[in-house]
Amino acid sequence: MASEKLQAAIEALDEEEMTMDMSSMIDLVFLLLIFFMVSSHLIIVQIDKRVKPPTAKNAKVAENATGRVVVNVLDDGRVFGEDPGNEFTTSEAITDYVDQIRLRNDDAGVRPTRLHLRADKTVDTREIKKVVQAAGEAGVFEVIFGSYVVDKD
Repeated sequence: MASEKLQAAIEALDEEEMTMDMSSMIDLVFLLLIFFMVSSHLIIVQIDKRVKPPTAKNAKVAENATGRVVVNVLDDGRVFGEDPGNEFTTSEAITDYVDQIRLRNDDAGVRPTRLHLRADKTVDTREIKKVVQAAGEAGVFEVIFGSYVVDKD
């Protein structure tokens, strides 16, 4: 008797069309999408419009934008941080600025800290050297020179 009921149940299942409810899977995908959008952060480099960097045929866009300290050098030799209102008048001020960001990156586990130097194409190289030396005094030894990419012939 039990085997007859079992056989009847199996036959009833065979006749029934099997479907899968995908609504929970779709809900899960959307929840994961929202989670990653909220938990990720965009890395944005503030670009000072007053700086006109040089062009270079071998320039490339850096793949890793983390751990950067942006320093802008204008054509008249004035030095600014990422914030255009933050002007550095001495090498010590540049060193303090770079060191402060390097320490913050170290605390966050971001290593190495790199100097992203955006210098105007007409600026005297002594000004660039001053910024690089100040960054070196702050413990930042990798330098990324900002330039425009031109088409390769």
